[in-house]
Amino acid sequence: MKNDKWPTALAVLSGLLLTLSFPPMKAPWLAWIALIPLLKSISGKPGREAFTLGLVAGLAHYLSLMYWIVVVLGHYGGLPLPASIGVLALFCLYLALYPALFALLARGLQGSRLQILGSAALWTSTELLRAKALTGFPWSLLAHSQFSQLPLIQVSDLFGTYAISFLLVSSNVLLYLLLFDFRSFSGPFRKAEAAAVVGLLSATLVYGMVRLEQFDSRDELQKTARIAVVQGNIDQSVKWNPQYQERTLEIYETLTRRAADFNPDLVLWPETAVPFFFQEENTLSKRVADVSRQPGRTLIFGSPAYGVSKEVTQFYNRAYILWDGKVHGYYDKIHLVPFGEYVPLKSLLFFVNRLVPAAGDFASGNVLNPLRGPGFSSGILICFEVIFPELARGQVQRGADILINLTNDAWFGRTSAPYQHLSMAAFRAVENRRPLVRAANTGISGFIRPTGEITGRIDLFRRDLLTAEVAFGSPQMSLYTRHGDIFALFLFAFSVVQIILNVWYRKQNSATKTRRHKARR
Repeated sequence: MKNDKWPTALAVLSGLLLTLSFPPMKAPWLAWIALIPLLKSISGKPGREAFTLGLVAGLAHYLSLMYWIVVVLGHYGGLPLPASIGVLALFCLYLALYPALFALLARGLQGSRLQILGSAALWTSTELLRAKALTGFPWSLLAHSQFSQLPLIQVSDLFGTYAISFLLVSSNVLLYLLLFDFRSFSGPFRKAEAAAVVGLLSATLVYGMVRLEQFDSRDELQKTARIAVVQGNIDQSVKWNPQYQERTLEIYETLTRRAADFNPDLVLWPETAVPFFFQEENTLSKRVADVSRQPGRTLIFGSPAYGVSKEVTQFYNRAYILWDGKVHGYYDKIHLVPFGEYVPLKSLLFFVNRLVPAAGDFASGNVLNPLRGPGFSSGILICFEVIFPELARGQVQRGADILINLTNDAWFGRTSAPYQHLSMAAFRAVENRRPLVRAANTGISGFIRPTGEITGRIDLFRRDLLTAEVAFGSPQMSLYTRHGDIFALFLFAFSVVQIILNVWYRKQNSATKTRRHKARR
């Protein structure tokens, strides 16, 4: 009975180690060993038990990683605590299906010739599935735990974030075999796999150091823009109160005036910083326009908007660009938060309301367009759009020189979520070799170089102004920007093939045993 508890305990340990490798915890090295307990727990187990242990590990990980959902739904969404916990549990159960699937399939690879690389391909494939299935949720992929390890993550401009996840899992499986199945290294295939992992990791680090040196020498950065980021720190409980609109605008105006000596080319206000319909002509809208009347100054800010189509009014989460007091373009958020900003499949789920009514009931934008201003173009990513690499890629493919993330992370409160959100934004900068500037209502605002280095920031729940001269380069696009997740798709195809071959081999082996058994009779 005692021995039966150990596999479950090991699975839970893996889940907790995974969580501890992510920010705000400063222990990214844990990601290199976090899966070892899970791999040990499923060793020799039947498929159903391996799946269950993977599910346990996933639940331990996601419940401890995404506890902040309770804060969003309870404190800001008004849901009772039991309902908020119930939603968290159901969502984490869904997310846990992916490590459960990995555990099931990885158990089938144990003892095979490609156990190390094959297992890493399986994990990466499950992450790709999570990023694409339903509306997609690539929040805190394993690679994101390494956002501060600059030499390691530079390879993202070639093969994307998934390449880092592949290296991490390969290393986990290699270490597991060294610890618990060292005899398997007597065979040539295992030695070759180990050499491949060491070679890939070495090549990744060498490439990263070379690329960092290139950017440090500014070989690839020829232009600059002076950018000012305003973090208004508007409390979510009063943000949409009409009586607080004038005070909100006054805060942003005052902080912006502090940037006068810096003479910024671009001023950024966060997502829905203007908590009224800017498109309607009134005194408050005129005051916003006046901020952009300074010579050479461009203003980008977030505001709700609406449009009428076929006598139906639709609302949008919008970012405007202004200079000389006039609107020169806007971007409507494309990837909305399911059940937060809209209800998917509304005709079928007519009985479901949005979980956070205060977030608004928005329609999705349908044009992925950079906002073009004097001197450079800004690729806008509103709120959690920054976690979707295809949106950032699309903006750069359409000419964005700088990526801009406008967000309102006030929903998260003082939890780990804003730190996790920031870590994912860093990868968009590296993948596309574009600087990324982040303007967040309550933080964390900051500047991220094309190397992923965070060079300036305003921490949570501070009202402040941040300025920097941002360097950006030529219109040349990275391999990843041009071709996207070809590496991850290759691994997915490879995983499908190895699963098919593994099933075929097992059936052949079972048929052979059956024939031998009949022959003995």
